[in-house]
Amino acid sequence: MIMESKIAVAKRLEGIGEYYFSQKLREIDELNKAGKQVINLGIGSPDLPPHPEVIRVLHEEALKTNQHGYQNYKGSPVLRNAIAKWYSKWYGVTLNADAEILPLIGSKEGIMHICMTYINEGDSVLIPNPGYPTYRSAAKIAGGNLVEYTLEKENNWFPDFAAIEKNDLTKVKVMFVNYPQMPTGQLPTMEMFEQLVAFAKKHDILLVHDNPYSFILNDQPMSLLGVPGAKEVAVELNSLSKSHNMAGWRIGMLVGNQDRINEVLRFKSNMDSGMFLPLQLAAAKALELEQDWHDTVNKVYKVRREKVFQLLQLLNCDYDDSQAGMFVWAAIPAQYKDGYELSDKVLYQSNVFITPGGIFGNAGDKYVRVSLCSTEEKIADAIERIKVSG
Repeated sequence: MIMESKIAVAKRLEGIGEYYFSQKLREIDELNKAGKQVINLGIGSPDLPPHPEVIRVLHEEALKTNQHGYQNYKGSPVLRNAIAKWYSKWYGVTLNADAEILPLIGSKEGIMHICMTYINEGDSVLIPNPGYPTYRSAAKIAGGNLVEYTLEKENNWFPDFAAIEKNDLTKVKVMFVNYPQMPTGQLPTMEMFEQLVAFAKKHDILLVHDNPYSFILNDQPMSLLGVPGAKEVAVELNSLSKSHNMAGWRIGMLVGNQDRINEVLRFKSNMDSGMFLPLQLAAAKALELEQDWHDTVNKVYKVRREKVFQLLQLLNCDYDDSQAGMFVWAAIPAQYKDGYELSDKVLYQSNVFITPGGIFGNAGDKYVRVSLCSTEEKIADAIERIKVSG
């Protein structure tokens, strides 16, 4: 007889459920075992490979016998210098490679590191709604109180600063922002970035800008740190996952002024070690890629996006055709209670999975999100399935 454990999970996990996609993928796996062959248009994991030269560097460096030891907690100087050059070339932002850059094992871990570095129990955190669910869960795990700020289509999915200031902001320590915005695909403007920096300075808030989508279906990549004086109040997370098809490589970065980098390093260095050096050297190679690389990737996404538009038209959804990023965000027809209802209908009737917008916050309840990370043929197959099933 197995005795039931009396070990309770930590209180910090109260209200923190399993990540939606983790749970849903198990359900889809069971449907596939039953022979359904579900087409997954939900997950934003690039199906295209990295550039061949990036693979070559990884292979050659991994064959060397002296590349397999522990690495510098701040990352290889080769990678940090490549990040600095990349920021200068594409964003027009000057960074000190020795002091203002911290490579990360994916930018998702950076969100957690930042929360654990700055948030005390009782501090408040401004969270976008709709927005990436990890902002919410990481802030709660760190002990923060969530203050959601609603993003609305009528305001171009930008923060409504007047509405935010109706809240008591005296305990707000951190504000998460994300442009090009996920899940809405909204592009930033320099004016909006300037307003964000001014707002953070006014209220003494640390801005955390999450910027992984700036190269996908977007001809003008922007960094929040391009605003004069932004380093005084802001840090930026970035990643090679989307821009260079390297999601599984887990290579990201935190950039900002030296004090912020050193503060986050105090936490991070107690949680992990430096990345495998061949990965860092291959990442540095990826950051040297020119415009033709991004053009090639975006050419594929443009074709896929047109097919996704056809799929959404079939479902009578409404969307903005100027969205950036690797998803399409669309409003559902009035006949459905919420995006979950439409998502489940498409899944169980057509064996096609699209993401309900409500997982990004209740401001997304009347929306769905469709990924561009499937082949044109799969999207076309999904369209046919939906047509057949009605």
